[in-house]
Amino acid sequence: MNTATRTETAARHAADSHDLIRVQGARENNLKDVSVEIPKRRLTVFTGVSGSGKSSLVFGTIAAESQRMINETYSAFLQGFMPTLARPHVDLLEGLTTAIIVDQERMGANPRSTVGTATDANAMLRILFSRLGEPHVGPPMAFSFNVPTRKASGVMTTDKGHGEKLIVQDVVYLGGMCARCEGRGSVSDIDVTQLYDDSKSLSDGPFTIPGYNANGWNVRIFAASGFFDPDKPIREYSEKELHDLLYRKSTKIKFDNMNLTYEGLVPRIQKSFLSKDVDSLQPHLRAFVERVATFAACPDCGGTRLSESARSSKINGKSIADVCAMQITDLAAWIRGLDEPSVAPLLGALRENLDSFVELGLGYLSLERPSGTLSGGESQRIKMLRHLGSSLTDVTYVFDEPTIGLHPHDIQRMNDLLVRLRDKGNTVLVVEHKPEAIAIADHVVDLGPGGGTAGGTVCFEGSVDGLRASDTITGRHLDDRAALKESVRSSSGALEVRGASTHNLQDVDVDIPLGVLCVLTGVAGSGKSSLIHGSVAGRDGVVVIDQGAIRGSRRSNPATYTGLLEPIRKAFAKANGVKPALFSANSEGACPTCNGAGVIYTELGFMDTVATPCEDCDGKRFQASVLEYTLGGRNIAEVLAMSVSEAEEFFEDGEARTPAAHKILDRLAAVGLGYLSLGQPLTTLSGGERQRLKLAAQMAEKGDVYVLDEPTTGLHLADVEQLLGLLDRLVESGKSVIVIEHHQAVMAHADWLIDLGPGAGHDGGRIVFEGTPRDLVAKRSTLTGEHLAEYVGHE
Repeated sequence: MNTATRTETAARHAADSHDLIRVQGARENNLKDVSVEIPKRRLTVFTGVSGSGKSSLVFGTIAAESQRMINETYSAFLQGFMPTLARPHVDLLEGLTTAIIVDQERMGANPRSTVGTATDANAMLRILFSRLGEPHVGPPMAFSFNVPTRKASGVMTTDKGHGEKLIVQDVVYLGGMCARCEGRGSVSDIDVTQLYDDSKSLSDGPFTIPGYNANGWNVRIFAASGFFDPDKPIREYSEKELHDLLYRKSTKIKFDNMNLTYEGLVPRIQKSFLSKDVDSLQPHLRAFVERVATFAACPDCGGTRLSESARSSKINGKSIADVCAMQITDLAAWIRGLDEPSVAPLLGALRENLDSFVELGLGYLSLERPSGTLSGGESQRIKMLRHLGSSLTDVTYVFDEPTIGLHPHDIQRMNDLLVRLRDKGNTVLVVEHKPEAIAIADHVVDLGPGGGTAGGTVCFEGSVDGLRASDTITGRHLDDRAALKESVRSSSGALEVRGASTHNLQDVDVDIPLGVLCVLTGVAGSGKSSLIHGSVAGRDGVVVIDQGAIRGSRRSNPATYTGLLEPIRKAFAKANGVKPALFSANSEGACPTCNGAGVIYTELGFMDTVATPCEDCDGKRFQASVLEYTLGGRNIAEVLAMSVSEAEEFFEDGEARTPAAHKILDRLAAVGLGYLSLGQPLTTLSGGERQRLKLAAQMAEKGDVYVLDEPTTGLHLADVEQLLGLLDRLVESGKSVIVIEHHQAVMAHADWLIDLGPGAGHDGGRIVFEGTPRDLVAKRSTLTGEHLAEYVGHE
């Protein structure tokens, strides 16, 4: 090869490397030395069954390394305050650009966070009201419910230079927080009779509060305070003693030669339990709060969170509380009606921001909506807002199933937004299952062929047409269309709902049939979840399986979460004549070196925390002596390394036969998790896997009515059929199944459909159709009917 040819080849290779993200030898989680080339400034969709390795490649390898490398550009001092990111297991990554992750993680459950504060909308409205509001009440912070009113009296002297002194007295920092509810919008009323047994004394341990054990620190402080006789029953307390026990404000006391602060039970509980979002508490703490406390809108601010001063300032008769309570489509129209040249740029930015909400199908929300109440799909679309108007180019945007929670009517709009991001010169990487979203890809990477250990390889790379012609699972199922059922089941009764008015529901009356598969559908924001959670959940016999996150540490795994470990431990203990606690890595059987974690975590200050397999137990988590005990020829570590399918066979017959374990394993296999290993940490599971694990665990609950919230979340096209079989088996076993769903295959398979709408927010909240799927397709009277008819191929 001559010099000119070599130069030309090198230049072409350099040009190619600028247009490709190259991954070589990726081994994160279940990836098996995966090597791919992803075109830049194109839209690439990653497909494959749940657990095939999509998230490991996209999020765990490409996005993780991009973020880690960006973090390394900061000083060592700043890195000490940033989350440490481990280097992904990969041989080579070339051509990375800055990655922006837009995932399904629900927004934080901070009770002070709302849709408005989580975006730029509230900040802009605060500036607007500080400029145009009448009467004028102060700077933008005067309209913030997260900033209290602070007054600092005194003298502040500032040297202006040249010997001049500026003296300021009575400096006032004015925030907009309601003083009574401290900006939360609600106040709590505590039933004090639920806090203690008044027949007992402090010495007897009278408290029924989690963490207030008889000899615990909290109780000892009360007993040693000197305010009470520790041996006197609470029912014999004087009025003053009872007040001191319940309501006394912070008071310094001496305890064990220490200066401590004594405080009554009620203020203590308000700070330790009620200052947090109730849904974010551990189950036993949440149960306690629900037992002792009732919440009501704050009578001083009417639930708006804002002080009277902030609410008194108005623009065209509307306060900032009024506009934050509006549906965003209405607020956008109100902003368009303002014409004030002095704030024209601000009004333009606000209009653009609010129009983006509408464009993303979120116009039915209000800015006052607590962010912790948003679904995963809504949270993801809120996160998209900040990127739509961004002038950044050549960025890698990474999306995790952006169509989650979207009605077929809204998916096209989401597709348009993804294409728009690509057309601005960005690389767009999308993990998806929906065929409508896969169809817009410039490039497809299909992983599999199975999940877990059966996955982790690239089965196909190329165009959508190439995928369709391929013999991969995704290719074979890409054009799957469910047919309408020839016959539907008859109901055995009805669950009556009358006058439902939660959120946007408009005095809804509906009879939800029992003994059948009933599907609730409608565009996002039409009122489906409001109907279920406001009028169905909480009734006797109703088991709700929602999309709430699974709580668990890196020590938690499918065996511990589902209760499977309990019968396994008992079987090992019985077979070997020892205690069950020996067979738990979180109890007596744990390796003492790593405390049952299997790895040793080494903190390196501001550098990455390094996790290395424990040398004593070789990552098996148990003491060597425990591993000498066997059941059916396997020790406990070997059993926890089994897949669900292997374990199902292992515990079915012979020496290891354990019916209680087999029953749980059957449920795990039924929801499509046969490939999952029993001891795999919950933190490594994909969103779809976590959802189905939760479904398997809750199927054991005793209930007559099962309510499922979008069970197709994270499911591959090939797995939807298995889910429908599971729903059928539940109905045939005598259960009633109610499903909130957008997937047309589930709608087509329903015995009865209830369609809400016709639109979202105040344009929804009504029943627009009740009947069989065949009737809905025939009438095409709703958006759902039109899309379902198109899906099943009816002209």
